[in-house]
Amino acid sequence: MYVSTPSELAEFCERASSSRVLAVDTEFLREKTYYPRLCLVQVAAGDEIAAVDPILIDDLTPLKALLEDPSVTKVFHACSQDIEVLLDGLGCACAPVFDTQVAAAFLGMRQQVSYGSLVDAYCGIHLPKAESLTDWSRRPLDPEQLAYAEDDVRYLPGIYETMMSRLIELDRLSWVEPEMAELADPARVRRDPREAFLRLRRSGSLTRRQLAVAREVCAWREEVAARRDVPRKWVISDEVAVEVCKRAPTSLERLRRIRGTDQLGERDGARLVAAVGRGLACPAEECPKVTRHARPSAETESVIDLMYAVLRLVSERSGVATQLIATRDDLLDFVSDRERARLSRSWRWELAGRTLDRLLAGEVGLTVKEGRIELL
Repeated sequence: MYVSTPSELAEFCERASSSRVLAVDTEFLREKTYYPRLCLVQVAAGDEIAAVDPILIDDLTPLKALLEDPSVTKVFHACSQDIEVLLDGLGCACAPVFDTQVAAAFLGMRQQVSYGSLVDAYCGIHLPKAESLTDWSRRPLDPEQLAYAEDDVRYLPGIYETMMSRLIELDRLSWVEPEMAELADPARVRRDPREAFLRLRRSGSLTRRQLAVAREVCAWREEVAARRDVPRKWVISDEVAVEVCKRAPTSLERLRRIRGTDQLGERDGARLVAAVGRGLACPAEECPKVTRHARPSAETESVIDLMYAVLRLVSERSGVATQLIATRDDLLDFVSDRERARLSRSWRWELAGRTLDRLLAGEVGLTVKEGRIELL
């Protein structure tokens, strides 16, 4: 059902409000903007599937209320971007949330499994991807586009029910629920310009002083991009931003020596130089501290290799994806500071941490039986 008028939206949301589970997906564009442009919201409720058109409907209040209803579980696949888009487009904080991609990693599938692979595995249906590069902002939408969009939620309710039954059977629902609650936290997607430097690519070699400059430069870039609603890379790229932080130009003339700054006007250039100056003037004790793992010794690397072998064995036996349980950095944290490590908490300790703790204490070991690694 294509919902393109306020009355159609109100009627659908009223019917859908009686469902305890909603499957949700979004179509959006952000290639040429800072804020994602919400183009379509697909909702499956009971026997109905609605493709809601936020471009043609000005007042989406009924949909916002439906998605924020705490008595209704919203089922997504790979929900991070959808949560961000709905927060930006509707001011909507969806909760509670169930992410089938996350749940799949607890149920024997690889981490970050695609929606198509999930539908194939659970429903035996191969979904076409012919509309994957569609411009969803163009109107009118044709029947093929709408059918493709609706397929993104069509199978989620059934998959959700199957997954829930299996999670309860395996007594893993308590493992999954905290992961889902974290995904739904609006704080994960709200943008703080002062923290934008933490996502700056190629910044690993910057000193603390250079990171102080990066904090100011990236905050300036974020504010400009948001004000103009353009991608941040259209202001300056990450590569150029890192070079600015390293060279720390204190005049417009010196800034112009950096390739990639020529598109900045006089005013923008002056403000970027001023941002650099604020970073250079930051008191030493207030410069950012970014935790970096020191390169472990050869002996520690060998220990981590052994731990990773145990981790893969635990993953194989439990059906929980290896990377979901722990990364190599998590293993290094466990070796370095057991009490504060992620592997020492909740289900990760129960599933793998306790065994790894015994391995490091020399209480268990590994052997090979019939070509397979086994615990001793």
